[in-house]
Amino acid sequence: MTQSEFIEINGIKINHQIIGEGDPIVMLHGWGANITLLQPLADKLVTLGYQIYMLDLPGFGESDDPPIPHTIFDYTKFCIAYFDYFSLDQVYLFGHSFGGRLGLILASDYRDRIIKMVLSDSAGIKTQAPFGSRIRLQSYKLIRDGLSSIGAQSLSDTLREKYNQRYGSTDFQQVSGVMRQTFVNVVNQDLLEHASRVAVPTILIWGDKDEDTPLWQGQKLEATIPDCALIVHKGAGHYAYLEFPDKTAQIMHALFQHD
Repeated sequence: MTQSEFIEINGIKINHQIIGEGDPIVMLHGWGANITLLQPLADKLVTLGYQIYMLDLPGFGESDDPPIPHTIFDYTKFCIAYFDYFSLDQVYLFGHSFGGRLGLILASDYRDRIIKMVLSDSAGIKTQAPFGSRIRLQSYKLIRDGLSSIGAQSLSDTLREKYNQRYGSTDFQQVSGVMRQTFVNVVNQDLLEHASRVAVPTILIWGDKDEDTPLWQGQKLEATIPDCALIVHKGAGHYAYLEFPDKTAQIMHALFQHD
């Protein structure tokens, strides 16, 4: 199969694609992305003798939204259901950004399903907002909840919308419905503890110009994950793997084929 197709897992219709022949690699995209941004790297890996499994995660690309807001752990369980759908007992894993969050959990809580793993510009480290932003948020919540408590729900909802429009991140602004609460659930989850329990050989690929998940986060993950190495692509940003697909594919191949 070389064309994407729809399947249903846990009652959710998802778009996915399988290409190539060989050892299985499951590739997980970043937040707001889809399998089209994995395709250039997938094509390189196919020439090296791998079978690539890619899916638009629920709420992204052409896949349906989840029926209720999801946590990062819900998404991880969905990935396991995807493995099971295709009887994939063990896989190599690639994850970018949000997909890296999933990788940290999969390689710690489901370590028997992952052989080795490569993460590019992975999210998963929760950063503290500046002091002024924290004070502003606390004040907003006090006023919002106070309005709700006196029955002024309409005013509370209006305040919430105005606050979100002014201070919400770009990723937050671009989603709605269940995906907005899903975004909140995901970004507020710190996965350093999971990183410390990753039980498979791991390589981190990072761009030194990444402004979304800065290089220091990659360095922190390298120091936390037990069997891990960090490779930096000079001049690359948050999509380091996409800016250097040939180099990334060769790095993955070297890791996956090394006993």
